[in-house]
Amino acid sequence: SILMQRRLFLYNFRNLRKAKGRRETYLCYVVKRRDSATSCSLDFGYLRNQMGCHVEVLFLRYIAAWDLDPGRCYRITWFTSWSPCYDCAQHIASFLRSYPNLTLRIFMARLYFCEDRKAEPEGLRRLHKAGAQIAIMTFKDYFYCWNTFVENREQTFKGWEGLHENSVHLARKLWRILLPLYEVDDLRDAFKILGL
Repeated sequence: SILMQRRLFLYNFRNLRKAKGRRETYLCYVVKRRDSATSCSLDFGYLRNQMGCHVEVLFLRYIAAWDLDPGRCYRITWFTSWSPCYDCAQHIASFLRSYPNLTLRIFMARLYFCEDRKAEPEGLRRLHKAGAQIAIMTFKDYFYCWNTFVENREQTFKGWEGLHENSVHLARKLWRILLPLYEVDDLRDAFKILGL
């Protein structure tokens, strides 16, 4: 099916702070071509990790096979259950540099290992620097996904308890990750001066 089952979406995209047991990454996508002031949808659907290959790499292989027209502009929007790992962020950044006529927006349900002392935050910074627009999913994004990618049987999307609070918490964490390092140092100095 081109649409995701409701239980899969609700389980994998729930923006829990501790997402135990959620080992796969799901990626819902929309590909559009810009023609002057209008845009034309070319494809949409969802993917998940397959046989040890991360879903972001699978999508990049899929879109590279399209042989995109370099004279046209394309916009890809992703909604992912996890933010990209460091290696995937590197692959995506390299891909974007190879396709200057393509823009990528990534909305993420959760941040992958960004609270640990790992390379993932640096990967997100490099991805952002390469031109990807990255953000945390909000209720509006979940609502859109529910109506676009989920076999919802015409049921209205109902958020879960903590959806908004967790989105705000994760958005703040992402904002701190994406701040240039000199701004982080300036903030630390300001907090020291204020005694905080």
